[in-house]
Amino acid sequence: MTISTKKIFIDTITEYHQLANLSKPKHQLLSVIKFEDLNWKPEEQTISMVRNFYIVALKKNINTNFKYGQHGMDFEKGIMHFMSPKQVLTIESPVDEITNYGWQLLIHPDFLLNTTLSKKIKQYEYFNYRFNQALPLSIEEEETVVHIINNIYLEQDKTADHNSHEIIIAQIELLLAYTERFYKGRDSKEIKNESALLDRLELLIDECLSNNSLSMAGIPSVEYISDQLHISANYLSRLLQKITGRSTKHYLQDKLIELAQEKLSATELSVSEIAYELGFNSSQSFSRLFKMKTNQTPTEFRQSFL
Repeated sequence: MTISTKKIFIDTITEYHQLANLSKPKHQLLSVIKFEDLNWKPEEQTISMVRNFYIVALKKNINTNFKYGQHGMDFEKGIMHFMSPKQVLTIESPVDEITNYGWQLLIHPDFLLNTTLSKKIKQYEYFNYRFNQALPLSIEEEETVVHIINNIYLEQDKTADHNSHEIIIAQIELLLAYTERFYKGRDSKEIKNESALLDRLELLIDECLSNNSLSMAGIPSVEYISDQLHISANYLSRLLQKITGRSTKHYLQDKLIELAQEKLSATELSVSEIAYELGFNSSQSFSRLFKMKTNQTPTEFRQSFL
């Protein structure tokens, strides 16, 4: 059964409040909403939304599948996400109840008119579609973000005060400046963490392949490798794809072929014996993989050393 997609175009923050069954916003061009206050009606179809305002979201306890533009939105490690006006967000899997909690800051472009932020906000790259992984935050960073959003939440009650607009703009600028710092710091930390993780992966695979237990235990599975590294199989695959251009499965296969080449060139074991030692069910399956990876059969590879 194909689930149809319901397309919704939301031009104003007031329209968004109405759609989410919220009371009228205190300001037509700005709103801070708690996710737990949203009252979406259950849908039996995928919803695709285009909203004509900026969105800064701190979202936790995700139980829905989101698509940001043409790519899935990844909240596996992060909690903070940003959207520009007229970008597409799709809720792919209809659910009876959305259990997200956190904050959502809505900023209409008109709220930024005649301020330096009107142009500057377009320079922040994390409002771009390519940032489809939510930003991870430490406890201290999350507290900083929540504090600023709460300031804006309280200030929106004081719109009659002629200084209120200036104060809210200053708070938004502060929030975006902190976010820029968090992203830059995260890039540095991620590089170090990814490098350390790859080192652990190399050691683990070398251990699995060098302890002569493949014939008994078989080729290690992706799930086994990720469990030993205490990360999800999906994250491991994405990391390897990002750094090496290969999936975890192909990465393991390449390591096996490297070991097979060593055995073919440095031992007198038969092809069948090597296949058995490497954990293959048959010499035929080993030979097929070897030919696919090297464009040579195991025998042809061995003969090249004679």
